[in-house]
Amino acid sequence: MAFLEVKQLWHSYRPGEWSLQDISFGLEAGQLMGLLGPSGCGKTTLLRLIAGFERPNKGTLLLDGRPLATPQRWLPPERRGVGMVFQDYALFPHLNAWDNACFGCRCQQDRSRARILLEQLGLTGLDGRYPHELSGGQRQRLALVRALAPGPRLLLLDEPFSNLDVEVRLRLRSELPAVLAQCGVTGVLVTHDPEEALAICDQVAVLKGGLWHQCSSPRQLVAFPATEFVASFVLQANVLPLGRLQALPDAGKALGVAGLEADPGRAVLLRQEALVLHPDREGPAQVVSREFLGYQWLYQLNLHGDLLRLRVPLGQDLAPGDKCRVSLRSEGRPQLLPLPVSVSR
Repeated sequence: MAFLEVKQLWHSYRPGEWSLQDISFGLEAGQLMGLLGPSGCGKTTLLRLIAGFERPNKGTLLLDGRPLATPQRWLPPERRGVGMVFQDYALFPHLNAWDNACFGCRCQQDRSRARILLEQLGLTGLDGRYPHELSGGQRQRLALVRALAPGPRLLLLDEPFSNLDVEVRLRLRSELPAVLAQCGVTGVLVTHDPEEALAICDQVAVLKGGLWHQCSSPRQLVAFPATEFVASFVLQANVLPLGRLQALPDAGKALGVAGLEADPGRAVLLRQEALVLHPDREGPAQVVSREFLGYQWLYQLNLHGDLLRLRVPLGQDLAPGDKCRVSLRSEGRPQLLPLPVSVSR
């Protein structure tokens, strides 16, 4: 039995409009799961259901075998043993750092844990400061201390790094797994940043429109995306109908006989690094835009109405409007993607 179990969970804010549809997964103790997807996909709603701020229409939630929500029972947030870190810190402006850290502490052991966490997260000596006297990174660390001090078994984090500058965000996210491990806490992290989820999470779940597209380890997700959306949103890969891909040079060799005999409308994943750019004034592709990434270019090309993304080394400096050709690398084998996700009930 998984530590956190979600079974056939459905939720709606309005009749006939599902915000989450048939969500099921299990999270092992000590793991950090990332909930990944665009705005409005249901990530925060799922977090609120786990926390107890919302009630599901259908389905069950179990924490270490203990029912949090079932058709017969619903446990209020304060009895779930779940901590929460919000995107906007949610610190009390009239309380200093120490009082904020100890808010929710029920005993001396919790206060001792708060003191240790303040030291671990670099907040020593800031006890008497108020939230407006702290930097954004310090406030988010303080919010993390407050959530962990009461000793929750599960910690929920709702885009906790989105309001921070790049350097602080990278530092805090690298610290998070170690802090959770030291406290023996299982975590669920909501983010819309694929790089963030893949970098620090043990499991990554991808949602869109309330549908569960894939849940797997980061390596599994990158190697074998389950849907077109996972391939395009998480990997930023090119997704084309098979019939369009066959028009590229060497497509037959790369796909093989089995691939060429597949449904021409079947989606194919083509990674950015699998494409080679050839300057050609008579070529069928045209440069739409380019971005300088420091050590390479990221080009967007229009090829017969399809938009392709590819990265090329510096030196192949084409400008928007220039014509070119595109071919496949011999090692850049395309992948046929599974059929689209669909739920109907």
